[in-house]
Amino acid sequence: MMPDDTVVIDRAGLDHLVDVLRGHGYRVIGPQVRDSAIVLDVLDSGAALPAGWGVETAPGRYRLHRRDDEAVFAHSAGPGSWKQFLHPPRRKMLEIGPDLEAVPVEDVPPRFAFLGVRGCDLASIEILGRVLGGGTYPDASFAARRKDLFIVAVNCTEPGGVCFCASMGTGPGVSAGYDLALTERTGADGHHFLVEVGSPDGARILAELTSRPAEQAEVTRARTEVSDAAGRMGRQMPELDIRALLRDSLESPHWQDVASRCLTCANCTMVCPTCFCTTTEDVTDLTGDHAERWLRWASCFEGDFSYLHGGSVRQSGESRYRQWLTHKLGTWHDQFGSSGCVGCGRCIAWCPAGIDITAEVGKLAELAGDPDADG
Repeated sequence: MMPDDTVVIDRAGLDHLVDVLRGHGYRVIGPQVRDSAIVLDVLDSGAALPAGWGVETAPGRYRLHRRDDEAVFAHSAGPGSWKQFLHPPRRKMLEIGPDLEAVPVEDVPPRFAFLGVRGCDLASIEILGRVLGGGTYPDASFAARRKDLFIVAVNCTEPGGVCFCASMGTGPGVSAGYDLALTERTGADGHHFLVEVGSPDGARILAELTSRPAEQAEVTRARTEVSDAAGRMGRQMPELDIRALLRDSLESPHWQDVASRCLTCANCTMVCPTCFCTTTEDVTDLTGDHAERWLRWASCFEGDFSYLHGGSVRQSGESRYRQWLTHKLGTWHDQFGSSGCVGCGRCIAWCPAGIDITAEVGKLAELAGDPDADG
């Protein structure tokens, strides 16, 4: 976008954006405070947005705190990701009656509008699009949910303590794949949002809002704040060939060290915005006259995830963590053409043992004698 195309809306304009999207038949999903966290859920109005709330994150730690201003998007990633709406944690697939006839369950998703998608999560949606929406046999449920998705992205100006999107090339600014992009600014000149258009649908929605053209100085300040955020990341992935490092470190003793701390609880895979593994399970009522088949999220940390006839292939915590990390950062490239990590830091914050993926890669590099191990 050129500066002449950037406009400004105020806080009331953001609330009106929610109303306009709802008026167009979208189910608007956005951040809100619940259960001592900022979660993603349906927005009935802009008043539900987490105005004045920030978060403090560190390995194994996530805490809300009140801010000195009424910023809406000045917080880093919470426990939930947008994946839960495009790739639900649990979904009914079939119903089976007493005649054993299997009847597929019709999956008619709502038209979603996501409000507040950061660069890391925007990248994760793109990755899931290749993983689940591409290939010879795309996931029909994912494709239907993604088809009419409207995305209001947010340029990040305040990264959290476990964020490392800059070193993964996914943030803090957004680049493509959105309908509208916001940059929030608070201060002496008031609370407002610079808005850039990324699609014809975005332009049509924006036309229904009250806005004014952005001044060149406002655009420059906003871009500077986003650029400066890249230098304030709480973490950084080491700058080296991680694929080669992991390929050459399969027998590293460091896997045993990680396993001594890892609880194999699968928290990291559940909060990850790109982990996509599932399993199916059949359930029946007490009479046996009715059965259902459900699809649910699964994790490579589960003991029976690699079960074959005779037992599980990966029985130790060491082998499960190695499988997750080498796939996420290494062989994902071979399968899907990119890394499976977007640098959101959720796996670090929500690991009860405080295991830090960037630190573990750095340690592997150090043990391998890489001079760039410290990033």
